Amino acid sequence: MPAVTMSQKVAVGVVFVSAMFMNIMDITIVNVALPTIGRDFGISPTAVDGIVIAYLVSLAVFIPASGWLGDRFGGKRVLMTAIVVFTLGSALCGLAQSLPELVFFRVIQGAGGGMLAPVGMAMLYRVFPPAERIRAASILTIGTTLAPAIGPVLGGLLVTSLTWRWVFFVNVPIGIAALTFGALCLERSAPQDAGVFDAPGFLLAGAGLGLLMYGVSEGPLQGWSSPDVLGACGAGALLLGLLVAWELRSSHPMVDLRLLSGRAFRASSGTIFMTSGAFLGALYLIPLYFQDARGLSALQSGLSTFPEAFGVMLGAQVASRVIYPRLGPRRHMTFGLLGLAAVLLVLTQITLTTSLWVMRGILFMLGLVIAQIFIPGQTSAFAQISPAATGRASTLFNMGRQVGSALGVAVLSTVLVGVGSTQAAGGVTSPSLTAYHWAFATAALFALAGTGFSLTMHDSDAAETMVRRGRAAARQTEQSQPLSENVA
Repeated sequence: MPAVTMSQKVAVGVVFVSAMFMNIMDITIVNVALPTIGRDFGISPTAVDGIVIAYLVSLAVFIPASGWLGDRFGGKRVLMTAIVVFTLGSALCGLAQSLPELVFFRVIQGAGGGMLAPVGMAMLYRVFPPAERIRAASILTIGTTLAPAIGPVLGGLLVTSLTWRWVFFVNVPIGIAALTFGALCLERSAPQDAGVFDAPGFLLAGAGLGLLMYGVSEGPLQGWSSPDVLGACGAGALLLGLLVAWELRSSHPMVDLRLLSGRAFRASSGTIFMTSGAFLGALYLIPLYFQDARGLSALQSGLSTFPEAFGVMLGAQVASRVIYPRLGPRRHMTFGLLGLAAVLLVLTQITLTTSLWVMRGILFMLGLVIAQIFIPGQTSAFAQISPAATGRASTLFNMGRQVGSALGVAVLSTVLVGVGSTQAAGGVTSPSLTAYHWAFATAALFALAGTGFSLTMHDSDAAETMVRRGRAAARQTEQSQPLSENVA
């Protein structure tokens, strides 16, 4: 029994949001420090990309196994272990004395990060009944959309005021706090029937996703015609094709692709996949526009990006309390995607003299509309997923989101490089915003493509989740399991 009696909805929400905030913020905060790390180790700026790629590949390798581990050993045990691994990896990264050491420790970090999201999400959706899933989604959005906005601000402060090592050390107190709170307040969860470990599925998924993530990450840097990139992408695609064939035959699949036969899960997962590409791709472009094109410092760039976080916070409340219960997921996600496309198209009109307050207003709107996609998408995805399948569904959902994010950044980076972000005239090199305009337009296409998934959604599939927040408790059915049985 835990030493502190507390609602498991609160306990799981606090631990999961803390872990996800730390995990997602790490990606954006490290990007700010890369040039400084390169100078400190005496290597070229392009050589430090292994720091990012090692983390992304490690995430891809360990995400597929996370659902099975959570079911087999219990959610609390696996989530606490993942936080320990991530926190230890962060501390080791801060102590690294060479680039190879730092890359190796980033792999350790990624192993913990790969287990955090699927296991924590499964716990969250098991402890919240369907009538309260919209509330759970608004909790989940705090970590997944707030962290990318805060990361550049905090990264700029730490790199400017202290050293690059603190972009890793900052995770340690957050991890310790989450561990302490979780140890005291999370109930020990009983293992689920996970079945036998699907070793072929794990190897195919880990190797396939790892190679694909490497190829997609290196494509904009080395060029898509590079033998390394073509080989990695081709081998990754081949292994993922074999994974599909194997998992559809397996009685206990590591990656349960049969879940995609459910209309609500398929439509919501596809929508989030495309949205992640558009959103994370845009968040990658915006600091480049501020710093490379306009010459702002990392801290100034982060502060100008930060209004997006306020938009998310306000948008999440409006979405969960007002819009979703009235419109349902189909129209809510579709309107959100159209709004996202509109905001991204507005960004195709920015210039080198656009007022920073205008930019902040646009980014506030970006946060506002992105909440109108993530909130209904995350709520409706699990509307018809049974408690027993929640761990596997969370694994598949997070795999899609991770791949979508990486794909969006890779495609938009390729557009930026292909068009050319600088121009030469009279022997003088100056920024060219044409590349940024085309890249933002490409992000808008990602958002519009997402409507191809959102429009296949039927509100009736998520009817149990379309409850106004103040009356959610009254809609719990007699079939809802006791709280102690739902937490996993």
